[in-house]
Amino acid sequence: QVQLVESGGGLVQAGGSLRLSCAASGNIRSVGVMGWYRQAPGKQRELVAVVYSGGNTDYADSVKGRFTISRDNAKNTVYLQMNSLKPEDTAVYYCNAWVVTILTSLNNNYWGQGTQVTVSS
Repeated sequence: QVQLVESGGGLVQAGGSLRLSCAASGNIRSVGVMGWYRQAPGKQRELVAVVYSGGNTDYADSVKGRFTISRDNAKNTVYLQMNSLKPEDTAVYYCNAWVVTILTSLNNNYWGQGTQVTVSS
């Protein structure tokens, strides 16, 4: 079994910063793409940013230039540095990862439990 545990959410004023972390643990052989998604009330879950195992990244247009995704492969951890936060960034942020497990050698997709980010105006 694989667990993704997120931390770092909270309440911040517009223009402020937060850093999210997500650590993958458990029956892990290797971790592929890791990413962050978010879901605001009444809206569908959307992609925020992804980072590939080699370090390449992709971002949603709405966060380009403000958010930075990174990863520490030795720790199976992904980070999301969020700067210049806006009220419209308010959402539950979910970590996502593709993980090959030791027992099955299958590549499965996993989600974290979500962490609330609230940006006040």
